[in-house]
Amino acid sequence: MRKKVVLACEKCGSRNYSTMSNNGAERLEVKKFCQKCNAHTVHKETK
Repeated sequence: MRKKVVLACEKCGSRNYSTMSNNGAERLEVKKFCQKCNAHTVHKETK
């Protein structure tokens, strides 16, 4: 079953993106653009 997860910037901590994930064991990690940092940074899944 897929669940909705929120992605937060690793540098500034702002929660910019939400996506669907079907992987419950490990946290999702994606490189996305952060508007606060004005750069591409790693975004990790938050609780």
